[in-house]
Amino acid sequence: MIYRRLGKTGLKISVIGVGTWQFGGEWGQSFSQDEVDAILDRAGELGINFIDTAECYGDHLSEKLIGDYLSRRKREDWVVATKFGHHFTNMFERTQEWTAEQVLKQLDDSLLALRTDYIDLYQFHSGTDEMFNNDELWTVLDKQKQAGKIRHLGTSIGSNANLYQTASSTKVGSESIQVVYNRLDRVPEEQVFPSCQEQDLGVLARVPLASGFLSGKYKPGTVFDSSDVRNRKDAELVNNQLVMAQQVQEQEVPAGMDMATWALAWCLKHPAVTSVIPGCKNPAQVEANAAAAKYVASNHPQAWKE
Repeated sequence: MIYRRLGKTGLKISVIGVGTWQFGGEWGQSFSQDEVDAILDRAGELGINFIDTAECYGDHLSEKLIGDYLSRRKREDWVVATKFGHHFTNMFERTQEWTAEQVLKQLDDSLLALRTDYIDLYQFHSGTDEMFNNDELWTVLDKQKQAGKIRHLGTSIGSNANLYQTASSTKVGSESIQVVYNRLDRVPEEQVFPSCQEQDLGVLARVPLASGFLSGKYKPGTVFDSSDVRNRKDAELVNNQLVMAQQVQEQEVPAGMDMATWALAWCLKHPAVTSVIPGCKNPAQVEANAAAAKYVASNHPQAWKE
């Protein structure tokens, strides 16, 4: 495994992380504690040390599964990131909770669920610019940093072209940007990544497999189950992306190479990207994800940075 500095946070994180939205049950599968343990154990064995979750992946459900795991392992071995701003009410349904008081409650609930005294990276989660421009919120969060509950603040931008929140990061004390970035969606390269590099912000690339479409498992015409969040997307858009993914597989992925491994390595070649945070449903997928680090190190050594 290779590690990069997450911008001005100074945190050294693995270039492959573990995304955990799926633990909340909205990706067509429910997870037992044993299944989560197996995934995270394998990740740790492979040198992965970064977990990304959120309060609304289930009603703190993903956090609780991770917290149970961490309570039986060494907390200090992991860099844990979570998010705030939404409250899970039902499958695919959230309420918006952005006041300083509401976020403080979310923070305490997340700490309780994660069974930890501190969160390494606490991220503003896909909120509007109006919600972002709340001085009281950032002031309160800074006080939580001083109290030791939060080590660093970050922003997970809802639109991968949101330059406003990215460019305002230093002003509010946010030290990282999480953004959708993958071979099918290169929008952040235009303005967001240059701003991140200028400010020395860490970059977490979410949805690096384009919701699994770049895994090579799904062909055009695939219909997802109603319990899968992908079923809620526009069917024509989904099919178009599946067609594009198939073209990428045929024209760009080396023969015999796992497409998911290739897709993650593709993201990591960009010098602005610190880490990719793909989801995974079993230890085998963790292994395929982790292989991307070795592939980039062997084929694109110039892509590595501290």
